[in-house]
Amino acid sequence: MRFLDARLIFPVLLAWVLGTSLQLQQAELFDGVIYWFLAVAGATVLVGLRWKNQGLWVKGLIVSFAAAALAFSTTGLRSLHYLQTALPAVLEGQDLVVTGVVASMVQRSEAGLRFRFDVESASHQGQPVQLPARLYLSWYAGPVAAAAPVAGMPAAGALSPGIDLQRSPADLAAAERWQLAVRLKAPHGGSNPHGFDYELWLWEQGLQATGYVRAGPRDAPAQRLALTWQHPVERLRQSVRDAVFERVADRKLAGVIAALVVGDQAAIERADWDVFRATGVAHLMSISGLHITLFAWVAALVVGVLWRRSSRLCLAIPASHAALLGGILLAGAYAVFSGWGVPAQRTILMLASVGLLRWLGKQWPWPWVWMLACTAVVAADPWALLQAGFWLSFVAVGLLFATDTGPSRPLADPLDAVAPTGTIGPLVKAGRYVRSMWREQWVMTTALAPLTLLLFGQVSLVGLAANVLAIPWVTLVVTPLAMAGALVPSLWELAAYCIQGMTQVLSWFATWPLATISVPQAPLWAGAAGVLGGALLVFPSPWHLRLLALPLLMPVVFWQTPRPAPGQFELLVADVGQGNAVLVRTARHALVYDSGPRFSRESDAGQRVVVPLLRALDVKVDTLVLSHRDSDHTGGAAAILAMQPAATLISSIEDSHELQNLRRATRCAAGQRWSWDGVGFEFLHPVVDDYQAAVKSNGMSCVLRISGSASSRNDNRQPTALLAGDIELAQENRLVADIASREKLRADVLLVPHHGSKTSSSAPFLDAVQARIALVQSGYRNRFGHPAAPVTARYQERGIRLYTSPRCGAATWQSNAPDQVICEREKRLRYWHHRVP
Repeated sequence: MRFLDARLIFPVLLAWVLGTSLQLQQAELFDGVIYWFLAVAGATVLVGLRWKNQGLWVKGLIVSFAAAALAFSTTGLRSLHYLQTALPAVLEGQDLVVTGVVASMVQRSEAGLRFRFDVESASHQGQPVQLPARLYLSWYAGPVAAAAPVAGMPAAGALSPGIDLQRSPADLAAAERWQLAVRLKAPHGGSNPHGFDYELWLWEQGLQATGYVRAGPRDAPAQRLALTWQHPVERLRQSVRDAVFERVADRKLAGVIAALVVGDQAAIERADWDVFRATGVAHLMSISGLHITLFAWVAALVVGVLWRRSSRLCLAIPASHAALLGGILLAGAYAVFSGWGVPAQRTILMLASVGLLRWLGKQWPWPWVWMLACTAVVAADPWALLQAGFWLSFVAVGLLFATDTGPSRPLADPLDAVAPTGTIGPLVKAGRYVRSMWREQWVMTTALAPLTLLLFGQVSLVGLAANVLAIPWVTLVVTPLAMAGALVPSLWELAAYCIQGMTQVLSWFATWPLATISVPQAPLWAGAAGVLGGALLVFPSPWHLRLLALPLLMPVVFWQTPRPAPGQFELLVADVGQGNAVLVRTARHALVYDSGPRFSRESDAGQRVVVPLLRALDVKVDTLVLSHRDSDHTGGAAAILAMQPAATLISSIEDSHELQNLRRATRCAAGQRWSWDGVGFEFLHPVVDDYQAAVKSNGMSCVLRISGSASSRNDNRQPTALLAGDIELAQENRLVADIASREKLRADVLLVPHHGSKTSSSAPFLDAVQARIALVQSGYRNRFGHPAAPVTARYQERGIRLYTSPRCGAATWQSNAPDQVICEREKRLRYWHHRVP
């Protein structure tokens, strides 16, 4: 690009990022011809044209559009190529035999194993079939009695009833070739407001199908065929991880060490993650960009010192260049050993981009350097633009560049460490280091707070103090000890003591009043204004100018989520997979009906879906209703109750149920009613006598009727919702037969009983309800076949619009628009999202 004026470098780099961002907004991909045309046109403009008399502004616009078009098209072509190898829909849920190699360190839990599997060959009923190159498999620990994990969790599902799965082997390891009987499904995740995009995560990881290992009497037995030479790093990582757990008795401490040594964040227990997030140090408890940058700095220092000992080497390659190259290469090796995760890849690309400029002797202004690193990351991984870590990393680096005052910055360049120190003494250097560390931490904590609120809806108020203590302790003490333990295992025990002391201090910080604050997650425009205000607040300028930041910060800090008007209410039917969880909001109150399923000891829908949703919407729950005792309705209750200490619990659970130890429950019974903000709530089932009878758990479901004001309707009917739990035919018949109950069954929207089971949704019941809309909460390809085909037919015969969570995602229904349902999956649809056939 000899024609390109140096002043156009920054706009061209910026245009590449913007072009990529535009492509990521596509709900559907274009035809490949369109992408190829844009790619050829963009490349021709950038490389092939000659420039003579055009002005700078004209050149800038043309080359910027060309760069944006090239970025847009190459990302689109990569996506089209990726989709060509997707799992064929006809193979979903089929019994397949696959041969391949375990491609990752195996993740273990009480539920079984989870691992990535590179497919070498596959067959269906003896005939070869084509599968995606890499699968994400689960091998459960024994007979499966519960529903498949929620869509949106890093696990595989689509289980079939009545099948016992072979106990997973304890010694499954990376690099082993296996022949397995599996069932697969397309990547499908939950779709909730402000929720985790599991399908995007699978897309970035190159995982085009999830599934589980089968070992029933009619399935081909699992066979370990050989140990291969493939994936040696993953096998080494797994052996080191296992050695950590063998050496360190306390599994909580061993989990943190495993996360720091091999990047196994899943090894850290949930309670510890809660403390780390509350104190703002979660970024330290994995192989982060900070660790890799520090490793590169130390490696450059060591290589530079050793290189200078040989005059021959210095004549061949200058010591400064050798230190730079050595630091980046060794940091790259460290990143590969840590699992080569997206944050590690991002950091290595940043270091390589900056290192290349230094190697070539280029002295670019910091905005150019910053944008070059950003563009390099986006070019390598366009979908990184949708990751919170990308924005936190680059905004933090940009702020540190922009607010750097120069002299107080210690060893900003790794090569400064091996330069002559002159007359600067160690105490002066140490003082500068401490001042700089405090300044940089203050800048990042203050300026990133609005961005953190935008991305996560909460920020740690003790994060500044916690990070000032934790950053040097983790990076200079804990991590070196943990890494050195791979050579001297006894050091892991010392690292464990250091971690134990640190977690005690952090736990103390987390107990402080207002250790964290949560606000509703604001829209993008408010967040952007807040980020600009945060940057202005820390920018080295007079204080009267910094005060201009306050108006910019106000939208993101004081944003309030819209609530229903008095007399109206809203249902948000969350996408929790195979289970129920519904948020009901009025003008000033909120009720949660059921809490979703439990997936494992460390994971449930309350912690994964409902609590983040409540936090993002800034909802204070007045009442938690658990319809009955089944785990797909009560699995997330503990997490919700912990987050909402003032919430009242109403349920039909027995007195001996474990949740009674967390909060005593009031029994639901027909006739109980109350009113919030002009909205009426009434239980229709069960009756008091049912608690003394031998009624199975589904039959004890609390059926809740919610009715709003009729002022906004032309037919003068009250907008009504009916939440029916898991009632079955006997309970439906009783409700229909009772005249008083029958009159109250009529509703605009019905939460379909028992997820659409054949044992519910009888014709007389549907005729009595006369719903316009029915909502089904069920898992994608769940093992029960919910909603059953006969049930679906009964709804269709009556003209009732049926919305299922696999197709709709989270469904929002509002009483002031009773004929409309907003589907979250449709609202935020992107081309990498799965379309249910």
